[in-house]
Amino acid sequence: MLATTTETAEIRAEFSPLNFALFCAIVAATTIGLPLYGYYYGFSLFDWVLFLVMYIVTGMGITVGYHRLVSHQSFECPNWVKACILVAGGWALQNSALKWGGDHIRHHAKTDEEEDPYNATKGFWHSHCGWLFYDSVHRKDKYEIRLRRDPVVMWQDRYYWPIVVTGLLLPFVLGVWHGGWQGGISAFLLGGLFRMFMVLNSTFTINSLCHMVGAQPYSKKDSSRDSWLVSFVSFGEGYHNFHHAYARDFRNGPEWYNFDPSKWIIFTLSLIGLASNLRRNDPTIG
Repeated sequence: MLATTTETAEIRAEFSPLNFALFCAIVAATTIGLPLYGYYYGFSLFDWVLFLVMYIVTGMGITVGYHRLVSHQSFECPNWVKACILVAGGWALQNSALKWGGDHIRHHAKTDEEEDPYNATKGFWHSHCGWLFYDSVHRKDKYEIRLRRDPVVMWQDRYYWPIVVTGLLLPFVLGVWHGGWQGGISAFLLGGLFRMFMVLNSTFTINSLCHMVGAQPYSKKDSSRDSWLVSFVSFGEGYHNFHHAYARDFRNGPEWYNFDPSKWIIFTLSLIGLASNLRRNDPTIG
């Protein structure tokens, strides 16, 4: 019997040892190494403040930069502002904006289908992080055509790995400046590795939980759902049903009371002349 198209695609998907090794290293360092270091040496207030600042900056680099600016063109900004935001996004170790954006555009075009990179119909583990361990056969140039026309996106893609390294060196250098070599190690563990682990998982929850748990007030065409709880760890990205219904809106939480700091950052940038053409829709329930 001939294999189906789905079976053939799954057979051809190649395991990515680099992605798997990076994931395991980050998980091991944060779940084993970090508690052990904290037990024997402890962490200072400076380390925790640095973690929080890096978590916010890096997370916003993904939500404001990779997601709303690059993938959906929900607003415009000067190239130097875009470059700064994409550097912050690169610190999250979620691939370059070019590849991240291409995957996300494919997600919206093929939601819940075989070509969907984080297809929630395959279960929580696959949509949360399992999809990262395979080089998808569905990653095609057509999803990156628009992105490849952007010189800033292409610049960030070219220097992606040096950008990742700077995101780990920065907390280490600040830690050394504040507390010597031991201060550098503790700042690296919290502001670098643990921050990276938390930002990765905040993004993963959108791909997994926001397609499994929550309400569907705006559209039932796919599995996307609104979760106000996920929004608190993902900078407002938890209003996912609204986002799938109105993908180009610069907001994910359309109401003033929705926790969506990413839309507030974009709006603030517009007030000081660093963002323009903010796109928005008037949502309808049902």
